[in-house]
Order: sequence, then structure tokens, then C-alpha cells
Amino acid sequence: MLSAFAQAFRTPDLRNKMLFTLLVMALFRLGSFIPTPGVSTPNVQVCLAQQDQTSLLDLVNLFSGGALLQLSVFALGIMPYITASIIVQLLRVVIPRFDDLHKEGQQGRSKLTQYTRYLTIFLGVLQSSTIVSLAMSGRLFPGCSVPLIPDQGPVTFLLMVIVMTAGTGVIMWLGELITERGIGNGMSLLIFTSITATLPARLMAIGRGGGWGKVFWIVLLILAITLAVVFVEQAQRRIPVQYAKRMVGRRLMGGSTTYIPLKINMSGVIPVIFSTSILALPPMIANFGEPTANWVLWIQRNFMSTAAMYMLLNALLIIFFAFFYTSITFNPDETADNMKRYGGFIPGIRAGRPTADYLRYVMSRITSAGAIYLAIIALLPTLAIIPLKLEHGQLPFGGTTLLIIVGVGLQTVKEINSQLQKHHYEGFLQ
Repeated sequence: MLSAFAQAFRTPDLRNKMLFTLLVMALFRLGSFIPTPGVSTPNVQVCLAQQDQTSLLDLVNLFSGGALLQLSVFALGIMPYITASIIVQLLRVVIPRFDDLHKEGQQGRSKLTQYTRYLTIFLGVLQSSTIVSLAMSGRLFPGCSVPLIPDQGPVTFLLMVIVMTAGTGVIMWLGELITERGIGNGMSLLIFTSITATLPARLMAIGRGGGWGKVFWIVLLILAITLAVVFVEQAQRRIPVQYAKRMVGRRLMGGSTTYIPLKINMSGVIPVIFSTSILALPPMIANFGEPTANWVLWIQRNFMSTAAMYMLLNALLIIFFAFFYTSITFNPDETADNMKRYGGFIPGIRAGRPTADYLRYVMSRITSAGAIYLAIIALLPTLAIIPLKLEHGQLPFGGTTLLIIVGVGLQTVKEINSQLQKHHYEGFLQ
């Protein structure tokens, strides 16, 4: 991997793309420290020092690189765009028009991208309104003794909502700039930047507070999980496909052999995000109830990250969403029809419906292994809290973060390698 980066920097075109990507990532981090107009930065630092967030806001804060709880102009981070992209993908199952646009090629996908942008801005308005309302009412940091927003008038509220929503639009634009003029997927790299930015500070805090022995074991656990994630994410089940020879005019076409690569974890990190978001809702709702109410106490007791009920529900939801999302992204009937249309067949399997049934059978077995793998990766950091005697907010990483970091890293290296192959055709892979 390091040799690939070294060769990329020796190539002028790739060097410019990588420097442009690093510049945009630096601008993204700079915006995370600029406070929104109307926010008292010293009071925010006081409230941050008093408590840790373990609600749904903690997940959003993770994807914003810590900008959310500082109420900066990039407070919402990339989360509205992620949510909008997932919703548009799910709507393909419900709305046939969306599925038709996806099949139309580049023009149809451009239309879906435009819908995603509009939905991102709409979600940005909703989320920024919620965050500003929580900050003004004092529920963003329960028990904080100082006001986060001294002037709580409607003008200040409207100004903060506009600025935070505009920040979401700027982040979306920066991500598209990286995709067009830089290296790799821009949105994924911005998420990668947000997550990795807070990791060194958290490790330093654990080392100063609880000893550097815990830091050593945490780094060792991160390396072990990273190796496991790399191994599984690179693994794939290859279904052999043969294309029969056929006459096209006067030419004999076909007769080639290829394969269909099916990843073990085809759903990616989406099931973990869905599960974490759903399980974070009950504690967030409990913040609006009476602290001594029975249902509030029950939620606080059973929806802690180390509670047995929480871990069981988390594993079950991850497995469910892994099957659900894989069924959306991979359609065996459509794949079988395309193979039959172009004269392709799986050796030993009849074309048409038997091929679709075979692909569905293989995918169910692969997805079972991938779902269990996702559940284990998601629960390992939580289980590591118990022997290390750490609180939830102290752990510098989670299953979601490691999956994203490793996945984005692998994809970026592949992109650099593909770009290098255009400049150095021979000897590069040897």
C-alpha cells in the first residue's frame, strides 16, 4: 500500500489529485471548528467536560468528527446525505419510477442523484432544527449549568438552522469535488476523515486517565479487528459463467468464460448503522420523560451498550438488515435474465428460473456468514469495555468505525492502483 502511494506521488497527474483531495479534507476539518453564530463556545466546552453523550446524537457526532456537540457550522456532518442516499435506495423497492430511473443508465442515475441532494437539504433543515431546539431547551447536555445559546430568540434560531443546513450543502459539494477531481469516493473519504480525527485524542485521554497499558490493548484489538475485516471484505464467492458461441452477422461471437463475484458482506456497514440508529431512539425518547418514571428507568437499564438485552437486539437487527439490504442491492432474477439474454449460463444449471433459484440459494448462504460476521464485529468493541473497565464514551472506536475506516482505505488503494495502471502498464503488479 505504501509503495502505491509513493508511486502515485511520483506521477504528476495523480500527485495533483491526491494533493487536491488532502486540501478538501483539511477544509472539511477546518469547518468543524468554526462555531455557528449565536453559540457560546466557552459554555459548550464546559458542558462537554461535564458529561458524555450515549444517545443517537453520539452516532451523528461520530460522523461529524465531533463537530455536532460543538455546534459548529458543519455540525450535521455527512449524516443527512447518508440518510438521504439510503432512503432513495429503499424507495426503489416501493416506487417503480425510481427503479426505472436506476435502470436507464447515467441519465437516470443523475436524476436520482438530484433527488438525493434535495432530500439531503430537507433532512438538514429537520436535523438542524432538532439540534438547535435541544440546545436552546438545555436537553442537548442534560444537567449542564450554563446556557449554550445565550440569545434564544426566533432570529437566532432561524440563523442557526440556515447556517447548519448550508454547512450540510457545502459538505455535499466538497464530497462531489473529491469524486470528480480527486482520488476515491468523496463522501466516503469525508466520513473517514471525521472518524479518524477523533481517534488520537481519545487514545491520549485513556492513556492519561487510566494508564498506557489499556491503550496498548486497545491498539492491539484494533489491529486484530482490522486484519479480520480486511480478510472478510476482500473475500468473495465466484460463480463461474460461460457464454455460448453465436453468430452475429458473419462473425462468431462468445465462447468466453467469466465469473460473478459475490462478496460475503455485500450490505457493507449499512446494517450496523440502521441497528445502532434504531436502538439509540429509546434512550433519546427517555430523555424527555420524568427521570423517576418506571419506563424511563427500564430503558436506561436495558438499553445501555453493555446490557445483555441491548447486545441481543443489536445482533438480531444487524442480521435482519443484512438480509434486507442485500435483497435490495442484488436481484437474482434480474441477473439470471441478463445472463440468458446474452447467452450466458452457469455450468450444470439451466438458464432462466433455475439459475435465479441457484443464485438466491448461494446468496442466502453467503449473507448468513456475512450477517454473523457483522454482528460479531459490532459487538466486539462493546465486549472489550468490560475487561478494560472503560465507560461507553471512553472507547475510541466501534464496530461501525472500523468497518468504515478499513472499507474506505481498501477502496482508495484500489482506486490509486487502477489510476497507476493507466500510467504504468507493465511491471506494476509484479
